[in-house]
Amino acid sequence: MRARFPLFWLALHRRRRMLALLSVGMVVFEALIVLVIRAVPPVQMFAGAGHAPDALKAFSGSTGDVSIASYAGLLGAGLVHPFWIAMQLTAIGSLTAAAVAADVESGTVELLMVRPVSRLRLLAERAAAVLVASLVLNASATLAVVGGVALSPTVHHAVPLRGVFAAGLMGVAFTVCLSGPALAVSAAGRRKAQVIGATVAVGAVGFAVNFIAMAWHPAAPLRYLSPFHYYTPGDALAHGTLAWGPLAVLLAVGAAGLGAAVPLLLRRDLAP
Repeated sequence: MRARFPLFWLALHRRRRMLALLSVGMVVFEALIVLVIRAVPPVQMFAGAGHAPDALKAFSGSTGDVSIASYAGLLGAGLVHPFWIAMQLTAIGSLTAAAVAADVESGTVELLMVRPVSRLRLLAERAAAVLVASLVLNASATLAVVGGVALSPTVHHAVPLRGVFAAGLMGVAFTVCLSGPALAVSAAGRRKAQVIGATVAVGAVGFAVNFIAMAWHPAAPLRYLSPFHYYTPGDALAHGTLAWGPLAVLLAVGAAGLGAAVPLLLRRDLAP
């Protein structure tokens, strides 16, 4: 199997330690979120304020229907937390930068092409590595939350396990949404920094736009431009269902980015 897909396995092998550490980080972080929620229920956490401020809606991973002052809202906050986002962006930025741009920058892409390896195969195997990394990280986070919810009858009563798995699938779709455009930048770029910078910018700006759109009513239409408007783990946790419309949007953006990467890679000069 490894002989048939060498570029796929090589991409994962080179970043195996990073992926292992990120996976462990995901498990530990989500486990801590669950422990905090079990120790301090949402009612007590926001007792002084009476209710959660509207400005915190963006942090519950919801379109606004689920309050952060609830079990689903707090668990959803753990799945849109800056730490969660940073770990996802680290994996996406590293693997998408390595897809094409890193080899162009270092000059090793010419060695790959003389095997011979087609450009489409290079892109396909590297994109598959990004997808596998996404599945591993989101599975780690999901299983940590599943374990915490299953072991707490109070939390389990408010949050069905099917909702946790639905939130995990939304997480995969979210990372696909960011990975597609990042692969397009890698296919056209000549520097790893370009890809990593674009990935971080989309993640950070997207979160900021969604936060402003939810906190400030005149800016509400801007929320449709942010991937965080469609990534709603809080809603999935609360209702136990998958939002197919937002899921389709996230996957469509990822597919569009990957589709754009194909002609960009085929038409470019691979010389460093």
